[in-house]
Amino acid sequence: MSRSRDVVEIVARALADRPEGVRVTEREHNGMRLVELYMAPGDLGRVIGRQGRTAAALRTLVGTAADLEGVKATLEFRDDA
Repeated sequence: MSRSRDVVEIVARALADRPEGVRVTEREHNGMRLVELYMAPGDLGRVIGRQGRTAAALRTLVGTAADLEGVKATLEFRDDA
C-alpha cells in the first residue's frame, strides 16, 4: 500500500458519513499512479467540498505523498452507485 492511497483513505473516512463505504484503489496508468476514491454519491459531495477546494487539497496531498516515494500520482473521484 502506498502513502498516497493511505492519505486518501484516512481523509475520506474522516469526512464520510458512512466511512465503511469508502473504497480506495490504485493502479498504474500511462506511467503514472492513479488513485481512485469510491464513495456513496452523498459522501462524495462532502469530500469534493465547496467549489472543489477540498478535492484540490486532497489532490495536492496525494501528489506530495507520491513525490516522497519518487513517483507521480493523481487522484480520481468515483461515485459508488
